[in-house]
Amino acid sequence: MMERRPRWVSGLLVLRNLAVTPFGLKRGPPAGAERIGIFPVVSASPERVVMGFDDAHLDFRVVVEVAPARDGQTVTATTFVRTRNRLGRIYLVAVKPFHRVIVKAMLAQVGRN
Repeated sequence: MMERRPRWVSGLLVLRNLAVTPFGLKRGPPAGAERIGIFPVVSASPERVVMGFDDAHLDFRVVVEVAPARDGQTVTATTFVRTRNRLGRIYLVAVKPFHRVIVKAMLAQVGRN
């Protein structure tokens, strides 16, 4: 799910990185961190992986869980965000609509693989 994102998502991430650079926001995970796709791993087990990092404007975590289901498995993704200041709140308002579309698209591709 995280390592094979749609191309249009990669394009949006390039735009995001260009837009946040003047504000001093992190453009990616800390160097040397274990990662899945672009996200550093906070914890992992066979059923759940928690990814994310803390920044000056907000802290975020993405939790991906796999659970048994009657016809196979169910994969869910949950995002937690804690804003730290006005810039974090503005950033969250700006990215939230895109985030929802991106997560749905990434989850949809899990079922196709």
